[in-house]
Amino acid sequence: MKKLLTSIAEALKPAFAANGYDESYAKVTLSNRPDLCEYQCNGAMAAAKAYKKKPIDIASQVADHLSGHPMFTRITAVMPGFINIRLSEEYLAGYMNSMEKEPKFGLEETGKGERVIVDYGGANVAKPLHVGHLRSAIIGESVKRLGRFLGYDMIGDVHLGDWGLQMGLIIEELRDRQPDLVYFDESYEGAYPEEPPFTIGELEDIYPAASAKSKEDETFKARAHEATLKLQSGYKPFKAIWQHIMNVSLADLKKNYGSLGVTFDLWKGESDAQSYIPDLIEDLQKKGLAYESQGALVVDIAQENDSKELPPCIIRKSDGAALYATSDLGTILDREKKLAPNRYIYITDKRQELHFIQVFRVAKKAGYVKEDTPMIHVMFGTMNGKDGKPFKTRDGGVMRLENLIGEINDAVYERIMENRTVSAEEARKTAKIIGLAALKYGDLSNQASKDYVFDMDRFISFEGNTGPYILYTIVRIKSILSKYQDMGKELSQDSGILPAVSEAEKNLMLLLARYNEVMENSFGEIAPHKICQFIYELSDGFNKFYNSTMILKEEDERRQSSYIRLITLTKGVLETCIDVLGFQAPERM
Repeated sequence: MKKLLTSIAEALKPAFAANGYDESYAKVTLSNRPDLCEYQCNGAMAAAKAYKKKPIDIASQVADHLSGHPMFTRITAVMPGFINIRLSEEYLAGYMNSMEKEPKFGLEETGKGERVIVDYGGANVAKPLHVGHLRSAIIGESVKRLGRFLGYDMIGDVHLGDWGLQMGLIIEELRDRQPDLVYFDESYEGAYPEEPPFTIGELEDIYPAASAKSKEDETFKARAHEATLKLQSGYKPFKAIWQHIMNVSLADLKKNYGSLGVTFDLWKGESDAQSYIPDLIEDLQKKGLAYESQGALVVDIAQENDSKELPPCIIRKSDGAALYATSDLGTILDREKKLAPNRYIYITDKRQELHFIQVFRVAKKAGYVKEDTPMIHVMFGTMNGKDGKPFKTRDGGVMRLENLIGEINDAVYERIMENRTVSAEEARKTAKIIGLAALKYGDLSNQASKDYVFDMDRFISFEGNTGPYILYTIVRIKSILSKYQDMGKELSQDSGILPAVSEAEKNLMLLLARYNEVMENSFGEIAPHKICQFIYELSDGFNKFYNSTMILKEEDERRQSSYIRLITLTKGVLETCIDVLGFQAPERM
């Protein structure tokens, strides 16, 4: 189904051509002055330079040519050369009826045949998820869902931090705590236990203790380095411990990501890239791209048009250790070999900007990724507290993600119970649904690259630009539809959605008509906040229509049936959008 802007532009093209102007000037945008018009075309302004005419003269010719066109109730030329457009109520109603009948409300699956890797987890094993993991998970999940809805073959990869010094630290701390374990008996030759020697709680205590010890005890730090090297060299006892760490951590990570409504298609980590690294380094040297600099192996990535100086990408440190860049390049080789994606999207905080510039440029310079394959780094800002600093617990620590979710759910529960109309059990279930919406919408409604303040009171409010307000609107529509059904009425089959008879009704239709444009643009620009803005405006538009229209008391059956169809379409669009954003609406609030 064509986007409304496209249909309007196609109506304007013949008018430009008939007056001797190129059709390309018939570009239409949403009006930035809704008090004057609904859409506008500024093509006459650009055409004036090319044809050496006054903009208003060109605009007048085009507007006159379109006088009486059934798509418009009014199309006028105004100084200095704008073409102001108001759609006819009949045409708009027809567009609504088409949306109602079309799969996905007329949204075209523009991504058919294209595979996209979305790298958006980045959690470290043996450590709990905390608020620092929130944004990549929430943004990444919405991007994956939106792309999939548009027909793309979206593959979400958690890309775990499961390799490196942290493993050596855990192994050596475990040795100090439980020296009698068979993993530390060099004479042991039997099978290693299937049960892990620690719980997730114990594991989460082991790592920070080991990390703190390594900063004070050089001997312990050296032992951890040696253990890491032995693990990476395939030493069986340490590989067995590593597998225990992975099994225990993954179970906990899946549970906590699940409570956030986030899932991954691949649960791979840095360890999966290690087998590629020796050949990768050798290949970069053979191609003359990697060279030694101060003992390290580096690849130049600077380009002539760079606005600032960019340092080389370090592939191997002077002590022979590989780095994150090496691991990420190995991961790219693995993805190219097994998945052959058409596009890459990485979602991390903006502090990693240089890292990904380096990795992407090396990947293309070496020919591992085709030059025309988009490699996109979506950089997000920080979630801050009301003091403007990165969000912390009351005692100044980093808050665990499950604790943050719990606090939001409790706050929503208390708000529900203030006006208690449901049982405590139902209130708890509803609070979880609303709490997740509050958290996700509170994050996604901000442009990803910007920092934002986590304000729980605002996030859980049922008024304003919040997740609960969107859910409340959906629940309100559900209530109206339920009452309509209870009245024993059925939708009229001899008419669909009728032309609007009020400004509020027409405005609701105009908002709905923007749906497919918003969805496509949001994915094209990787900007979930645009969907949030759209559903906020749509919710606002519905509530204004609801407050000005006696839907259930309307005596004209055909008109009432039209209203019910219109709000059903509104509910469907809102539910589709929140599903893409990663949350759902309850049955009642």
